[in-house]
Amino acid sequence: MAMDALPRVLVLHGPNLNMLGQREPQIYGHTTLADINAMLVALGRELGVEVETFQSNHEGELVGKIQAARGHMAAVLINGGAYTHTSVAILDALLAVDLPVIEVHLSNLYKREEFRHHSYIARAAVGQICGFGADSYLLGLRAAVAIIQRKQ
Repeated sequence: MAMDALPRVLVLHGPNLNMLGQREPQIYGHTTLADINAMLVALGRELGVEVETFQSNHEGELVGKIQAARGHMAAVLINGGAYTHTSVAILDALLAVDLPVIEVHLSNLYKREEFRHHSYIARAAVGQICGFGADSYLLGLRAAVAIIQRKQ
């Protein structure tokens, strides 16, 4: 990263998050992924970081994006969607890039089905934020920026 460039935060959205606003609004609300991304970019500007967002329904694409973050990003904010509970590949990629990771979820995983109570991503994460809807992402970005600032 260039010394005069803003720190960059990669925000990853896993499978089915492209359906936000339509998919199970009683759980995930009516906010769309485009709305969340716009809020993150705006908050990033306010906090002095550049936010790059990426969504994929494909595990390998998410792994590739994580690997490409090494040396280019200051932190990773991730909602792995269903891959949270299944993907050792995403965990391994997050561990390999040696970046601060913040895990976020719209719903409170621990009030849902038992299989959602386990997160592979948690092992690589500094912390988890869940249950606050779209605000989980904004709180996660604030946490990532605080970590970045402490490292500077």
